[in-house]
Amino acid sequence: MNLTRSHAIARDQQDPLAKFRERFFFPRRPDGQPMIYLCGNSLGLQPKGVREALNVELDDWARLGVDGHFDGTHPWFAYHEMFRRPLAHIMGAKEHEVAALGSLTNNLHLLMVSFYRPTSKRYKILIEASAFPSDQYAVESQVRFHGFDPADAVVEVQPREGEHTLRTKDIEKYLEEHGQEVALVMFSGVNYLSGQAFDMGRITAAGHRAGARVGFDLAHAAGNLELRLHEWGADFAAWCSYKYMNSGPGGVSGIFVHERHADSPELPRFAGWWGNDPATRFKMEPGFKPAHGADGWQLSNAPILSLAAHKVSLDLFEEATMPALRAKTVAITEYLLALLDALPNHEFEVITPRDPEARGAQISLRTLNNGRALFERLQAAGVVCDFREPDVIRVAPAPLYCSFEDVWQFTQILAS
Repeated sequence: MNLTRSHAIARDQQDPLAKFRERFFFPRRPDGQPMIYLCGNSLGLQPKGVREALNVELDDWARLGVDGHFDGTHPWFAYHEMFRRPLAHIMGAKEHEVAALGSLTNNLHLLMVSFYRPTSKRYKILIEASAFPSDQYAVESQVRFHGFDPADAVVEVQPREGEHTLRTKDIEKYLEEHGQEVALVMFSGVNYLSGQAFDMGRITAAGHRAGARVGFDLAHAAGNLELRLHEWGADFAAWCSYKYMNSGPGGVSGIFVHERHADSPELPRFAGWWGNDPATRFKMEPGFKPAHGADGWQLSNAPILSLAAHKVSLDLFEEATMPALRAKTVAITEYLLALLDALPNHEFEVITPRDPEARGAQISLRTLNNGRALFERLQAAGVVCDFREPDVIRVAPAPLYCSFEDVWQFTQILAS
């Protein structure tokens, strides 16, 4: 592979997604030059259309007050409905299977109320080792809520000795041998630390064969991988929108509930009035009647200002398309890996899978000598990536706004 700067520039000139770079704000160094931003797996950049979108809603609020719910530019009463189509495209779902609401861990709790239904014999939750701490806290608190001990009821599947990532067949083997004890399988779509993308289709099938429910935390997969949640048959999923989907710090979350659960009155849930059937919502009567599909898990009316920012980014995704974004992700991470492999005197090892089917837009480097200091030198040189204790630097060239030249410059700085 040609590893010169001129080759990187030529690839950018041929990139059909290169035009999207100009539609984002980049942090700037003191000299005014843009930072090399490789941190979209933590917080995506701000699309330039966000301020205008927010001003539309702020102006309607100022001009109309409460009447903005029905008379605004985008009436707030039905605002959440605009998100069904773009989210369905990103998640590989039907429109009634997705909804934009709440925050990620809150949504995972709401979904586990419905889909973690332990019994005295089937009560365990299976997750990956090194799951994001919020997921660990969530499942631990759920099993405690039901009267079980997390030390027994939360099972973490570990990589094999000397390996950094999980083998799908080891997950399948555990479920074949112990699945009768598992009530819920809940994995990440992409592990936050290693960057491993899990085979969600095989994991779902294995969980269902064992008689368990299966859900996913897609925080690092949404807007990153080509997802096929409906086809895979997962029972549920939740995600955040502030990473690859560039919808602002703490941006609104979203959920997927498979259509086989769309009208399941036997499923318990924590209800709220926005999840009630909209035909009877304003009758203000007791007796919850859930809306069809994922909308039935809503609690409160939509957070309009957060959703306004989210919609700007989703419009960019609709224009770019997930297949094109995924193709660039594979190409730019292959290029990054080739550049890293060519560096002399490595102070790191790549722990993200080399197989492009097993990774997204993140490459994780396990540092071998004082990784915190190396990370701080990268920061000082104008690179925005992130560090996870004790020794991992995560580098994420998000395909909507990162360039091949960004990747080339990063590795030159790393080499120096």
